[in-house]
Amino acid sequence: MPSHGARRGLDMYRRMKSGGSVGVSPPALLAMGFLSLIIVGTLLLALPIASQSQSLSVFDALFTATAAVTVTGLAIIEPQQLSLFGQWVSIILVQIGGLGFVTFAVVSAITLGHRMSLRQQSLAQEAFNQTSTARLRNTAISVLRITVVIELAAILLLFLWWWGSGRLEPGTALYHAIFHAVAAFNNSGYALFEGSLSSFVDDGVTIAILSSVVILGGIGFPVIAEVMRKKQWRTLPPYARLMIVSALLLNLIGFAGIWLLEGRNPDTLGALGWADQARAAWMQSVSLRTAGFATFNMEAMDDSTTLLAAVLMFIGGGSMSTAGGIKLGTFVVIMAAVFAYIAQRKEVVIMSRTLSPDTVQKALAVVVVTTLTAVLALLLLTIFEDIAFASLMMEVIAALSTTGVTHGITAQLSTPSQCVILALMFMGRVGPLTLVYSLATRNRSRIRHPEMDFQVG
Repeated sequence: MPSHGARRGLDMYRRMKSGGSVGVSPPALLAMGFLSLIIVGTLLLALPIASQSQSLSVFDALFTATAAVTVTGLAIIEPQQLSLFGQWVSIILVQIGGLGFVTFAVVSAITLGHRMSLRQQSLAQEAFNQTSTARLRNTAISVLRITVVIELAAILLLFLWWWGSGRLEPGTALYHAIFHAVAAFNNSGYALFEGSLSSFVDDGVTIAILSSVVILGGIGFPVIAEVMRKKQWRTLPPYARLMIVSALLLNLIGFAGIWLLEGRNPDTLGALGWADQARAAWMQSVSLRTAGFATFNMEAMDDSTTLLAAVLMFIGGGSMSTAGGIKLGTFVVIMAAVFAYIAQRKEVVIMSRTLSPDTVQKALAVVVVTTLTAVLALLLLTIFEDIAFASLMMEVIAALSTTGVTHGITAQLSTPSQCVILALMFMGRVGPLTLVYSLATRNRSRIRHPEMDFQVG
Protein backbone atom coordinates (compact mmCIF):
# COMPACT_ATOMS: atom_id res chain seq x y z
CA MET A 1 0.00 0.00 0.00
CA PRO A 2 1.52 3.37 -0.98
CA SER A 3 2.51 5.76 1.76
CA HIS A 4 0.72 9.04 2.49
CA GLY A 5 3.48 11.01 0.72
CA ALA A 6 3.31 8.77 -2.33
CA ARG A 7 -0.48 9.09 -2.50
CA ARG A 8 -0.17 12.88 -2.23
CA GLY A 9 2.39 12.95 -5.06
CA LEU A 10 0.20 10.69 -7.19
CA ASP A 11 -2.82 12.94 -6.61
CA MET A 12 -0.79 16.01 -7.61
CA TYR A 13 0.42 14.26 -10.76
CA ARG A 14 -3.16 13.37 -11.68
CA ARG A 15 -4.30 16.94 -11.15
CA MET A 16 -1.47 18.24 -13.31
CA LYS A 17 -2.22 15.72 -16.02
CA SER A 18 -5.91 16.61 -16.01
CA GLY A 19 -5.20 20.34 -15.97
CA GLY A 20 -6.38 20.80 -12.43
CA SER A 21 -5.04 23.25 -9.91
CA VAL A 22 -1.66 22.56 -8.40
CA GLY A 23 -1.55 25.55 -6.11
CA VAL A 24 -1.01 28.21 -8.79
CA SER A 25 -3.93 30.61 -9.03
CA PRO A 26 -5.37 31.65 -12.40
CA PRO A 27 -4.22 35.27 -11.95
CA ALA A 28 -0.70 34.02 -11.32
CA LEU A 29 -0.82 31.90 -14.47
CA LEU A 30 -2.10 34.89 -16.39
CA ALA A 31 0.80 37.00 -15.13
CA MET A 32 3.26 34.21 -15.97
CA GLY A 33 1.89 34.06 -19.50
CA PHE A 34 2.47 37.77 -20.07
CA LEU A 35 5.91 37.50 -18.48
CA SER A 36 6.84 34.66 -20.83
CA LEU A 37 5.74 36.72 -23.81
CA ILE A 38 7.85 39.64 -22.60
CA ILE A 39 10.92 37.39 -22.30
CA VAL A 40 10.46 36.09 -25.84
CA GLY A 41 10.04 39.65 -27.11
CA THR A 42 13.15 40.76 -25.26
CA LEU A 43 15.25 38.02 -26.84
CA LEU A 44 14.01 38.92 -30.33
CA LEU A 45 14.48 42.67 -29.92
CA ALA A 46 17.99 42.16 -28.53
CA LEU A 47 19.07 40.60 -31.83
CA PRO A 48 21.33 42.75 -34.03
CA ILE A 49 18.78 42.71 -36.86
CA ALA A 50 16.11 44.32 -34.64
CA SER A 51 17.61 47.82 -34.74
CA GLN A 52 18.79 50.08 -37.52
CA SER A 53 22.16 50.92 -35.97
CA GLN A 54 23.73 49.19 -32.98
CA SER A 55 22.03 46.33 -31.14
CA LEU A 56 19.71 47.19 -28.28
CA SER A 57 20.99 46.52 -24.80
CA VAL A 58 19.18 43.80 -22.89
CA PHE A 59 17.48 46.40 -20.68
CA ASP A 60 16.36 48.52 -23.66
CA ALA A 61 15.01 45.39 -25.34
CA LEU A 62 13.23 44.39 -22.11
CA PHE A 63 11.68 47.83 -21.74
CA THR A 64 10.56 47.91 -25.37
CA ALA A 65 9.11 44.40 -25.20
CA THR A 66 7.27 45.18 -21.97
CA ALA A 67 5.84 48.38 -23.43
CA ALA A 68 4.64 46.44 -26.49
CA VAL A 69 3.15 43.44 -24.65
CA THR A 70 1.40 45.70 -22.15
CA VAL A 71 0.24 47.92 -25.06
CA THR A 72 1.59 50.96 -23.24
CA GLY A 73 3.69 52.57 -25.94
CA LEU A 74 6.23 54.16 -23.62
CA ALA A 75 9.57 54.11 -25.34
CA ILE A 76 13.25 54.40 -24.60
CA ILE A 77 13.78 53.51 -28.25
CA GLU A 78 11.29 54.99 -30.71
CA PRO A 79 9.74 52.60 -33.29
CA GLN A 80 11.46 54.59 -36.05
CA GLN A 81 14.83 53.53 -34.63
CA LEU A 82 13.97 49.85 -35.00
CA SER A 83 14.57 47.91 -38.19
CA LEU A 84 11.71 46.46 -40.19
CA PHE A 85 12.21 43.20 -38.27
CA GLY A 86 12.14 45.03 -34.94
CA GLN A 87 8.98 46.93 -35.88
CA TRP A 88 7.22 43.72 -36.90
CA VAL A 89 8.24 42.08 -33.63
CA SER A 90 6.88 45.06 -31.71
CA ILE A 91 3.53 45.18 -33.49
CA ILE A 92 3.05 41.41 -33.16
CA LEU A 93 3.74 41.72 -29.44
CA VAL A 94 1.19 44.52 -29.33
CA GLN A 95 -1.39 42.33 -31.08
CA ILE A 96 -0.87 39.35 -28.80
CA GLY A 97 -0.59 41.47 -25.68
CA GLY A 98 -3.67 43.47 -26.58
CA LEU A 99 -5.95 40.51 -27.07
CA GLY A 100 -4.29 38.45 -24.38
CA PHE A 101 -2.52 35.16 -24.83
CA VAL A 102 -5.49 33.35 -23.26
CA THR A 103 -7.67 34.26 -26.24
CA PHE A 104 -5.28 32.50 -28.57
CA ALA A 105 -4.91 29.58 -26.17
CA VAL A 106 -8.67 29.07 -25.91
CA VAL A 107 -9.22 29.34 -29.65
CA SER A 108 -6.32 26.93 -30.28
CA ALA A 109 -7.82 24.42 -27.88
CA ILE A 110 -11.19 24.73 -29.62
CA THR A 111 -9.61 24.36 -33.05
CA LEU A 112 -7.73 21.22 -32.00
CA GLY A 113 -10.88 19.80 -30.49
CA HIS A 114 -9.45 19.63 -26.99
CA ARG A 115 -11.72 19.77 -24.01
CA MET A 116 -10.80 22.66 -21.72
CA SER A 117 -9.62 21.59 -18.30
CA LEU A 118 -10.86 23.15 -15.08
CA ARG A 119 -7.61 25.09 -14.72
CA GLN A 120 -7.81 26.35 -18.30
CA GLN A 121 -11.43 27.39 -17.77
CA SER A 122 -10.53 29.19 -14.56
CA LEU A 123 -7.65 31.00 -16.27
CA ALA A 124 -9.85 32.00 -19.19
CA GLN A 125 -12.54 33.27 -16.83
CA GLU A 126 -9.96 35.47 -15.14
CA ALA A 127 -8.74 36.88 -18.44
CA PHE A 128 -12.22 37.43 -19.88
CA ASN A 129 -13.70 38.70 -16.61
CA GLN A 130 -16.49 36.14 -16.96
CA THR A 131 -18.33 34.30 -14.21
CA SER A 132 -19.63 31.50 -16.42
CA THR A 133 -17.55 28.97 -18.32
CA ALA A 134 -20.42 28.24 -20.69
CA ARG A 135 -19.81 31.47 -22.64
CA LEU A 136 -16.02 31.25 -22.79
CA ARG A 137 -15.77 29.55 -26.16
CA ASN A 138 -18.23 31.89 -27.84
CA THR A 139 -16.51 34.84 -26.21
CA ALA A 140 -13.05 33.82 -27.41
CA ILE A 141 -14.21 33.28 -30.99
CA SER A 142 -16.19 36.52 -30.91
CA VAL A 143 -13.11 38.45 -29.75
CA LEU A 144 -11.05 37.19 -32.68
CA ARG A 145 -13.80 37.78 -35.22
CA ILE A 146 -14.38 41.34 -34.03
CA THR A 147 -10.64 42.04 -34.04
CA VAL A 148 -10.10 40.70 -37.56
CA VAL A 149 -13.07 42.59 -39.02
CA ILE A 150 -12.22 45.94 -37.40
CA GLU A 151 -8.49 45.79 -38.08
CA LEU A 152 -8.91 44.67 -41.70
CA ALA A 153 -11.45 47.44 -42.30
CA ALA A 154 -9.09 50.01 -40.74
CA ILE A 155 -6.14 48.73 -42.78
CA LEU A 156 -8.11 48.95 -46.01
CA LEU A 157 -9.42 52.46 -45.31
CA LEU A 158 -6.06 53.84 -44.19
CA PHE A 159 -4.24 52.24 -47.13
CA LEU A 160 -6.69 53.59 -49.71
CA TRP A 161 -6.68 57.07 -48.18
CA TRP A 162 -2.94 57.44 -47.65
CA TRP A 163 -2.19 56.05 -51.11
CA GLY A 164 -5.04 57.80 -52.89
CA SER A 165 -4.29 61.18 -51.31
CA GLY A 166 -0.64 60.90 -52.36
CA ARG A 167 0.65 61.07 -48.80
CA LEU A 168 2.53 57.74 -49.06
CA GLU A 169 3.73 55.36 -51.76
CA PRO A 170 1.63 52.15 -52.14
CA GLY A 171 4.03 49.80 -50.32
CA THR A 172 4.71 52.26 -47.53
CA ALA A 173 1.01 53.10 -47.26
CA LEU A 174 0.10 49.42 -46.81
CA TYR A 175 2.78 48.82 -44.19
CA HIS A 176 1.89 51.97 -42.24
CA ALA A 177 -1.80 51.09 -42.47
CA ILE A 178 -1.19 47.65 -40.96
CA PHE A 179 1.05 49.03 -38.20
CA HIS A 180 -1.22 51.88 -37.16
CA ALA A 181 -4.47 49.91 -37.43
CA VAL A 182 -3.11 47.26 -35.05
CA ALA A 183 -1.64 49.92 -32.77
CA ALA A 184 -4.89 51.89 -32.68
CA PHE A 185 -7.24 48.96 -32.06
CA ASN A 186 -4.99 47.56 -29.33
CA ASN A 187 -4.67 51.03 -27.78
CA SER A 188 -0.87 50.94 -27.81
CA GLY A 189 -0.15 54.37 -29.27
CA TYR A 190 2.88 53.30 -31.33
CA ALA A 191 3.35 55.48 -34.40
CA LEU A 192 5.88 55.44 -37.22
CA PHE A 193 5.47 59.15 -37.94
CA GLU A 194 7.62 61.83 -36.34
CA GLY A 195 5.61 63.59 -33.65
CA SER A 196 3.10 60.73 -33.49
CA LEU A 197 -0.09 62.05 -35.16
CA SER A 198 0.68 65.77 -34.94
CA SER A 199 1.15 65.94 -38.71
CA PHE A 200 -2.42 64.67 -39.27
CA VAL A 201 -4.36 67.42 -37.50
CA ASP A 202 -5.37 68.77 -40.92
CA ASP A 203 -6.42 65.31 -42.12
CA GLY A 204 -9.99 64.71 -41.02
CA VAL A 205 -10.23 61.29 -42.68
CA THR A 206 -7.20 59.84 -40.89
CA ILE A 207 -8.34 61.31 -37.55
CA ALA A 208 -11.84 59.90 -38.05
CA ILE A 209 -10.57 56.41 -38.90
CA LEU A 210 -8.00 56.15 -36.12
CA SER A 211 -10.23 57.69 -33.44
CA SER A 212 -13.06 55.29 -34.36
CA VAL A 213 -10.73 52.30 -34.18
CA VAL A 214 -9.35 53.45 -30.82
CA ILE A 215 -12.88 53.84 -29.43
CA LEU A 216 -13.91 50.39 -30.68
CA GLY A 217 -10.80 48.83 -29.16
CA GLY A 218 -11.42 50.51 -25.83
CA ILE A 219 -15.18 50.10 -25.46
CA GLY A 220 -14.96 46.39 -24.65
CA PHE A 221 -15.64 43.26 -26.70
CA PRO A 222 -18.88 42.36 -24.86
CA VAL A 223 -20.38 45.72 -25.79
CA ILE A 224 -19.43 45.35 -29.47
CA ALA A 225 -20.81 41.80 -29.50
CA GLU A 226 -24.10 42.96 -28.00
CA VAL A 227 -24.43 45.78 -30.54
CA MET A 228 -23.78 43.33 -33.40
CA ARG A 229 -26.30 40.87 -31.98
CA LYS A 230 -29.13 43.23 -30.98
CA LYS A 231 -28.63 45.95 -33.62
CA GLN A 232 -31.18 48.25 -31.90
CA TRP A 233 -30.55 50.67 -29.04
CA ARG A 234 -33.69 49.82 -27.07
CA THR A 235 -32.91 46.10 -27.09
CA LEU A 236 -29.35 46.49 -25.81
CA PRO A 237 -28.68 45.32 -22.24
CA PRO A 238 -28.36 48.13 -19.65
CA TYR A 239 -24.62 47.49 -19.26
CA ALA A 240 -23.93 47.95 -22.98
CA ARG A 241 -25.99 51.14 -23.17
CA LEU A 242 -24.33 52.53 -20.07
CA MET A 243 -20.83 51.84 -21.38
CA ILE A 244 -21.57 53.48 -24.74
CA VAL A 245 -23.09 56.58 -23.15
CA SER A 246 -20.32 56.84 -20.52
CA ALA A 247 -17.54 56.46 -23.10
CA LEU A 248 -19.09 59.09 -25.37
CA LEU A 249 -19.61 61.46 -22.43
CA LEU A 250 -16.03 61.12 -21.20
CA ASN A 251 -14.66 61.64 -24.71
CA LEU A 252 -16.76 64.78 -25.13
CA ILE A 253 -15.71 66.12 -21.72
CA GLY A 254 -12.08 65.52 -22.59
CA PHE A 255 -12.54 67.08 -26.03
CA ALA A 256 -14.16 70.23 -24.66
CA GLY A 257 -11.70 70.48 -21.76
CA ILE A 258 -8.58 70.13 -23.92
CA TRP A 259 -9.88 72.59 -26.52
CA LEU A 260 -10.84 75.21 -23.92
CA LEU A 261 -7.64 74.85 -21.89
CA GLU A 262 -5.19 74.65 -24.80
CA GLY A 263 -6.96 76.73 -27.44
CA ARG A 264 -4.89 79.81 -26.63
CA ASN A 265 -1.62 78.01 -25.94
CA PRO A 266 0.65 78.82 -28.91
CA ASP A 267 2.83 75.79 -28.18
CA THR A 268 -0.05 73.30 -28.47
CA LEU A 269 -3.35 74.25 -30.17
CA GLY A 270 -3.08 78.04 -30.29
CA ALA A 271 -1.15 78.13 -33.57
CA LEU A 272 -3.76 76.01 -35.39
CA GLY A 273 -6.97 77.01 -37.14
CA TRP A 274 -10.24 76.23 -35.37
CA ALA A 275 -10.93 73.11 -37.47
CA ASP A 276 -7.46 71.72 -36.86
CA GLN A 277 -7.81 72.55 -33.17
CA ALA A 278 -11.04 70.58 -33.01
CA ARG A 279 -9.51 67.55 -34.74
CA ALA A 280 -6.40 67.64 -32.55
CA ALA A 281 -8.42 68.04 -29.34
CA TRP A 282 -10.82 65.23 -30.28
CA MET A 283 -8.08 62.77 -31.19
CA GLN A 284 -6.13 63.64 -28.06
CA SER A 285 -9.19 63.17 -25.86
CA VAL A 286 -9.86 59.75 -27.39
CA SER A 287 -6.17 58.78 -27.13
CA LEU A 288 -6.00 59.69 -23.46
CA ARG A 289 -8.44 56.85 -22.78
CA THR A 290 -5.26 54.66 -23.00
CA ALA A 291 -4.50 54.76 -26.74
CA GLY A 292 -1.32 56.82 -26.38
CA PHE A 293 -1.24 58.82 -29.63
CA ALA A 294 -0.33 62.51 -29.49
CA THR A 295 -1.64 65.25 -31.78
CA PHE A 296 0.37 68.10 -30.24
CA ASN A 297 3.39 68.68 -28.01
CA MET A 298 2.33 67.15 -24.69
CA GLU A 299 5.30 68.69 -22.88
CA ALA A 300 3.91 72.17 -23.54
CA MET A 301 0.50 71.48 -22.00
CA ASP A 302 -0.78 73.67 -19.19
CA ASP A 303 -0.81 72.05 -15.74
CA SER A 304 -4.62 72.08 -15.75
CA THR A 305 -4.66 70.07 -18.98
CA THR A 306 -2.06 67.70 -17.56
CA LEU A 307 -4.35 67.03 -14.59
CA LEU A 308 -7.32 66.43 -16.90
CA ALA A 309 -5.20 64.07 -18.99
CA ALA A 310 -4.13 62.14 -15.88
CA VAL A 311 -7.77 61.70 -14.81
CA LEU A 312 -8.81 60.43 -18.25
CA MET A 313 -5.87 58.01 -18.36
CA PHE A 314 -6.60 56.79 -14.82
CA ILE A 315 -10.20 55.92 -15.75
CA GLY A 316 -9.23 54.19 -18.99
CA GLY A 317 -11.51 52.12 -21.22
CA GLY A 318 -14.10 49.41 -20.88
CA SER A 319 -13.76 46.05 -19.20
CA MET A 320 -12.51 43.20 -21.38
CA SER A 321 -11.05 45.61 -23.90
CA THR A 322 -7.57 46.38 -25.14
CA ALA A 323 -7.53 49.52 -22.97
CA GLY A 324 -6.11 49.91 -19.48
CA GLY A 325 -6.87 52.10 -16.48
CA ILE A 326 -9.22 51.21 -13.64
CA LYS A 327 -11.84 50.66 -16.37
CA LEU A 328 -14.87 52.74 -17.17
CA GLY A 329 -17.24 50.28 -15.49
CA THR A 330 -15.29 50.57 -12.25
CA PHE A 331 -15.56 54.36 -12.36
CA VAL A 332 -19.31 54.19 -13.01
CA VAL A 333 -19.86 51.80 -10.10
CA ILE A 334 -17.87 53.99 -7.69
CA MET A 335 -19.77 57.11 -8.74
CA ALA A 336 -23.08 55.27 -8.40
CA ALA A 337 -22.10 54.12 -4.89
CA VAL A 338 -21.21 57.71 -3.91
CA PHE A 339 -24.51 59.07 -5.20
CA ALA A 340 -26.40 56.26 -3.45
CA TYR A 341 -24.78 57.21 -0.15
CA ILE A 342 -25.50 60.91 -0.65
CA ALA A 343 -29.13 60.09 -1.48
CA GLN A 344 -29.23 57.80 1.60
CA ARG A 345 -30.13 54.73 -0.39
CA LYS A 346 -29.20 51.33 0.93
CA GLU A 347 -28.84 49.86 -2.54
CA VAL A 348 -26.61 50.99 -5.40
CA VAL A 349 -28.83 51.28 -8.45
CA ILE A 350 -27.83 51.89 -12.07
CA MET A 351 -30.44 52.09 -14.84
CA SER A 352 -33.07 50.51 -12.61
CA ARG A 353 -30.75 47.61 -11.78
CA THR A 354 -29.29 46.92 -8.34
CA LEU A 355 -25.58 46.19 -8.07
CA SER A 356 -24.41 43.44 -5.74
CA PRO A 357 -22.21 44.34 -2.74
CA ASP A 358 -19.43 42.20 -4.26
CA THR A 359 -19.43 44.36 -7.40
CA VAL A 360 -19.16 47.56 -5.37
CA GLN A 361 -16.41 46.11 -3.17
CA LYS A 362 -14.43 44.92 -6.19
CA ALA A 363 -14.68 48.37 -7.79
CA LEU A 364 -13.55 50.01 -4.55
CA ALA A 365 -10.64 47.58 -4.24
CA VAL A 366 -9.51 48.26 -7.81
CA VAL A 367 -9.54 52.02 -7.25
CA VAL A 368 -7.77 51.86 -3.89
CA VAL A 369 -5.08 49.39 -4.99
CA THR A 370 -4.43 51.32 -8.21
CA THR A 371 -4.26 54.65 -6.39
CA LEU A 372 -1.90 53.36 -3.71
CA THR A 373 0.31 51.81 -6.39
CA ALA A 374 0.45 55.11 -8.26
CA VAL A 375 1.23 57.08 -5.10
CA LEU A 376 4.05 54.71 -4.11
CA ALA A 377 5.55 54.78 -7.60
CA LEU A 378 5.32 58.57 -7.75
CA LEU A 379 7.03 58.80 -4.37
CA LEU A 380 9.90 56.66 -5.65
CA LEU A 381 10.28 58.74 -8.81
CA THR A 382 10.38 61.99 -6.84
CA ILE A 383 13.20 60.47 -4.78
CA PHE A 384 15.15 59.24 -7.81
CA GLU A 385 14.62 62.20 -10.15
CA ASP A 386 14.97 65.97 -10.17
CA ILE A 387 12.17 66.52 -12.69
CA ALA A 388 8.95 68.56 -12.51
CA PHE A 389 6.26 66.87 -10.43
CA ALA A 390 3.64 67.15 -13.19
CA SER A 391 5.90 65.29 -15.63
CA LEU A 392 6.57 62.52 -13.12
CA MET A 393 2.86 62.21 -12.38
CA MET A 394 2.07 61.86 -16.07
CA GLU A 395 4.78 59.22 -16.44
CA VAL A 396 3.40 57.15 -13.55
CA ILE A 397 -0.25 57.35 -14.64
CA ALA A 398 0.68 56.70 -18.28
CA ALA A 399 2.55 53.53 -17.32
CA LEU A 400 0.01 52.20 -14.81
CA SER A 401 -2.93 52.90 -17.11
CA THR A 402 -0.96 51.50 -20.10
CA THR A 403 -1.63 54.72 -22.00
CA GLY A 404 1.85 55.94 -22.87
CA VAL A 405 1.04 59.66 -23.18
CA THR A 406 3.77 61.50 -21.27
CA HIS A 407 5.88 64.63 -21.30
CA GLY A 408 8.57 62.68 -23.14
CA ILE A 409 10.86 62.05 -20.16
CA THR A 410 10.95 58.23 -20.31
CA ALA A 411 14.39 58.04 -21.91
CA GLN A 412 15.72 60.68 -19.49
CA LEU A 413 14.83 58.72 -16.37
CA SER A 414 17.50 56.93 -14.37
CA THR A 415 17.63 53.15 -14.43
CA PRO A 416 15.89 52.75 -11.02
CA SER A 417 13.02 54.95 -12.23
CA GLN A 418 12.77 53.03 -15.50
CA CYS A 419 12.55 49.82 -13.47
CA VAL A 420 9.63 51.34 -11.57
CA ILE A 421 7.97 52.20 -14.88
CA LEU A 422 8.57 48.63 -16.07
CA ALA A 423 6.77 47.25 -13.02
CA LEU A 424 3.91 49.71 -13.46
CA MET A 425 3.37 48.74 -17.10
CA PHE A 426 3.26 45.07 -16.18
CA MET A 427 0.90 45.67 -13.26
CA GLY A 428 -1.27 47.93 -15.38
CA ARG A 429 -1.77 45.22 -18.01
CA VAL A 430 -2.20 42.26 -15.70
CA GLY A 431 -4.16 44.35 -13.22
CA PRO A 432 -3.13 45.56 -9.77
CA LEU A 433 -6.00 43.71 -8.16
CA THR A 434 -5.09 40.53 -10.05
CA LEU A 435 -1.55 40.75 -8.73
CA VAL A 436 -2.87 41.13 -5.21
CA TYR A 437 -5.15 38.13 -5.74
CA SER A 438 -2.23 36.07 -7.00
CA LEU A 439 -0.32 36.69 -3.78
CA ALA A 440 -3.23 36.08 -1.45
CA THR A 441 -5.32 33.02 -0.66
CA ARG A 442 -8.96 32.99 -1.58
CA ASN A 443 -10.14 30.88 1.32
CA ARG A 444 -13.32 32.34 2.78
CA SER A 445 -13.47 32.50 6.54
CA ARG A 446 -16.57 31.03 8.14
CA ILE A 447 -16.05 33.14 11.23
CA ARG A 448 -18.51 36.03 11.66
CA HIS A 449 -17.61 38.88 13.98
CA PRO A 450 -20.00 41.25 15.75
CA GLU A 451 -20.59 44.64 14.15
CA MET A 452 -19.15 47.83 15.60
CA ASP A 453 -19.73 51.54 15.14
CA PHE A 454 -16.82 53.21 13.40
CA GLN A 455 -16.59 56.92 12.62
CA VAL A 456 -15.59 57.88 9.09
CA GLY A 457 -15.64 61.17 7.20
